[in-house]
Amino acid sequence: MGLQAVFFYLFAFVAVASAFMVIAARNPVHSVLFLILTFFNAAGLFLLTGAEFLAIILLVVYVGAVAVLFLFVVMMLDVDFAQLRSGFLEYAPVGALVGLILAGELIIVLGGATFSPEIAASGAQAIPALSDRSNTGALGDVLYTDYIYFFQIAGLILLVAMIGAIVLTLRHRENIKRQDISRQVARTPATSVDVVKVKPGQGI
Repeated sequence: MGLQAVFFYLFAFVAVASAFMVIAARNPVHSVLFLILTFFNAAGLFLLTGAEFLAIILLVVYVGAVAVLFLFVVMMLDVDFAQLRSGFLEYAPVGALVGLILAGELIIVLGGATFSPEIAASGAQAIPALSDRSNTGALGDVLYTDYIYFFQIAGLILLVAMIGAIVLTLRHRENIKRQDISRQVARTPATSVDVVKVKPGQGI
């Protein structure tokens, strides 16, 4: 067994174990920390396959932003998780049904290449040699040429989701001073400065 195989099984075992602990840990903070550990090991698996760009993106985006955001939200919000888990058994059949459907889809996708190799070969593209094109450049060529419209649609969907989240969470509170940029720009020295002549003995 080579060194690469040893690291593959190591990363894979830790990733699966930490992913199980994400749903098994009772403390939500521990669950987020196990999630971060899962992302690190998944990035290690990407590095072993030569996809260094996906590994860096996984660390920067998911570990550096999403998982840390989850951690701060869980630590700042005083959520009664015992009450949330009280109705777990009521939704267990629905969750099991969704899990079975997802497992069936994964089996169809992953097993399709085994039963019909010609289908997988028809959708795959030739991988250029590393001497001709880097991994990041090859990924960019495919993403911004063949799938440019899907990329733009995904960006629009994320933009709409971001605007919707801002609209749903924005609350205008009363008795709070807000900045009016147009009013500030329209100010002149005549309207901004009041010259007051104070007579002797009338000052504060």
